[in-house]
Amino acid sequence: MPTAVQYYIEQRVEVAQVFINAIEDVVYRIRESPTRYAAIDEDVRRCMVHRFPYGVLYTIEQDYILILAVMHCSREPVYWKSRK
Repeated sequence: MPTAVQYYIEQRVEVAQVFINAIEDVVYRIRESPTRYAAIDEDVRRCMVHRFPYGVLYTIEQDYILILAVMHCSREPVYWKSRK
């Protein structure tokens, strides 16, 4: 995610802040209802980020939610698999 934030900072600082807020919103939505979002690979789920081409990939563990990646939707679609 730092690369994405840096990219948006270079475009416009205000856009970077909107991106960060959108990621925080996704984390909140996942915490509130972790099973709501579709599984994309076995136990990995994806919640899309509003207004940006990113998805947050996560797994539901016994005592916590593990965020695997904040993934740009058109880049290296399976790089996160090594993080499981």
